[in-house]
This record gives sequence, structure tokens and C-alpha cells, in this order.
Amino acid sequence: MTDRALAVVRAGALTTVQDRGRPGHAHLGVPRSGALDIPAAALVNRLVGNPPEAAVLETTLNGCALRPRSTVTAAVGGAPCRITVDGRPAPWGAPILVPAGALLEVGAAVAGVRSYVAVSGGVAVEPVLGSRSTDLLSGLGPPPLADGAVLPLGRPAELHARVDVAPQPRPPVELVLHVTPGPRDDWFTPEAVRTFTTRAYRVSSASNRIGLRTEGPALERARPGELPSEGMVLGAVQVPPDGSPVVFLADHPTTGGYPVIAVVRTTDLPAAAQAVPGIPVRFVAVRRR
Repeated sequence: MTDRALAVVRAGALTTVQDRGRPGHAHLGVPRSGALDIPAAALVNRLVGNPPEAAVLETTLNGCALRPRSTVTAAVGGAPCRITVDGRPAPWGAPILVPAGALLEVGAAVAGVRSYVAVSGGVAVEPVLGSRSTDLLSGLGPPPLADGAVLPLGRPAELHARVDVAPQPRPPVELVLHVTPGPRDDWFTPEAVRTFTTRAYRVSSASNRIGLRTEGPALERARPGELPSEGMVLGAVQVPPDGSPVVFLADHPTTGGYPVIAVVRTTDLPAAAQAVPGIPVRFVAVRRR
């Protein structure tokens, strides 16, 4: 029987298993989790012939190195990076045949933050609440990859895509986030609300899978004290006491007591996953429907 597994030679700064997440469990205190850049994860799955919900690897900044125990088709997308197989250059954003025992090296991101690695058959770690995703906040799912770990792979379902390269969005040089104001914008002064949607912020180096933190003009509150904890959604822009907006991403807490000044449009969040520290962030208000 062929050994369908992937040995981790170099785990990188933070590489996790991710799929489409585990929505529907917020009442249990469980975040959705899943790939931060869902379109990038779906594309690399398509390139290797996997269904879009198959589990992939999400790398952070400096990639990883992997050695399959059987011949696989792999694809790397998301943040552009250098790819090699046993030291020979291989294409980014296209299917790659990786022989059994060969070393697939996913290099450091040259733009953006997170690269996605799909392997034919998908990463077949044991699902938890219907998902194989690593959740850094709750601790559910497999732990972040470590050197020497071995990941089981599923059986390939179909042939990979017959393409030379697949177009992918360029990581942002300026992050524009369209927001619907509220539900707690009345907790801030009118000047703070104007500042939020007219002044530029920057991505903070303290950002992670839980939230994209920003640096810029502090938002002054119109009310003292704190809210009782209430439910939080993906894309909520929470403002802690220091006045700096935080955009909640996939591993966000399901409740919180700081006021939410606005909620980011879901389609803008993949770009937030690729926003490197220091780039400008603009919040653009859109009308409530």
C-alpha cells in the first residue's frame, strides 16, 4: 500500500492546516477559523484536482519545506514565493509533480504574507467539529506544524488542472476595507467616526490570524465604561481602550466587550490576510442596506 503522507522538513515561522473552517459553532464559543485567504486556498486545491473544501497548508512569511512519501501533485499560491523541487526551480501558481522522497521547498514570501500549499488528496488530519483547521485561539484542530511532523494525505479524487499558470490577485500595496458602520458607532464622538473613515492607518506588526491590528489616529469615545460582552462576527472592527481599530479575522473570539465601530465587507478580508505590516489601511464607509 502506497504511503500517502507528507513529512515536514522545515515548518517555517507559522504553518498551519486550514480548510474552509467550522462555521456555526459560535454559540459554543468556537470561532469559524479556516484559511484567511479563502480564494487562494480554493485555487490551489483546484489546481491539484481537490474539492475546494480540502485541507491545505497556510504558511506565514517564510514558507516551509515538505517531503512526500509518495508521488503527489502540489500547487502553491497566495503570497508569491520561490518554489523548488530538489533544488530545481518550479512554478508558483501552477501544478507541480513532486516525486516520492523529493524535497518541495516553499520559499519566503516576496509580496504578501501567507502562501497556500495544496497537495493532491488534501491533508487528511482528523477533523474536529467538521473541520481540519488549526484554530490558534481555541486550540482546536491540529497544532501548528513542527519540524519532523508527518501529515496523512487523502486519496486523489481526479486529475489536476491542465494549466501553465493561474492568475491570482497581487497582494495589496494599500489595503482598502469597505465597512458598514455600527452597531456601536454611537459609542464614539462624531469627530472619531469621521476620523475612522477619512484618515489613513497602517497595518501593525502585531497582526495575526485573530485580528489585523492598525496604527494611526486614536478614536475617542463618547461614552465611558465598557459594554457587556456581546457576539462578534468575522470582519468586526473592534476598538479597544487605546483607540486603535482591530479587524477580526478567522480565529477571532466569538464574544467581546469593546465597542464595534463597523464591520468589514467579507469580500475584502482575503486582501487583509495578505497585508504586510506598515502598508496603509483605509476604511471606506458604505451605506446600510
